[in-house]
Amino acid sequence: MQRQPRDDTPGWGAVLAHRPADQRGVVGARFQASGVACEQVRAVLEDGGDALHAAATSGRHDWAQRFGGPLAVALLAAEVSALAAHVNSRSSAVRALAVDGLLEDVSAVTVAARLGVSRQKVYDIIRGSRNGSHIDRVPWRRP
Repeated sequence: MQRQPRDDTPGWGAVLAHRPADQRGVVGARFQASGVACEQVRAVLEDGGDALHAAATSGRHDWAQRFGGPLAVALLAAEVSALAAHVNSRSSAVRALAVDGLLEDVSAVTVAARLGVSRQKVYDIIRGSRNGSHIDRVPWRRP
């Protein structure tokens, strides 16, 4: 995630880069209104929700308090899900391009056999969205 020029904490635009630009402000405002800081969202996204999961499965009755309570946890978990959906969509777009390229050289039956899917699934894959705004790298990977 990118850093602000005069600040070492990432801004909402950078932390929520996986969201469409017109949603970032609304989502960031929702977090702020619930007492969740930008840095806290960044940390949860960087660990892929591992700390949330560990706390939720700890058996402690107050497990959510560390994150700001149940509302904050629900918002944070939803953001991990939104990031995961974005990464999945990005991977699907890459897969669609690769499979489309394979079909230039071999039959759909051959591609299907090599991928372990049906021939119909091969056509479903290439119809997947190849367009879209995707982040260049996941937040847990540094440039």
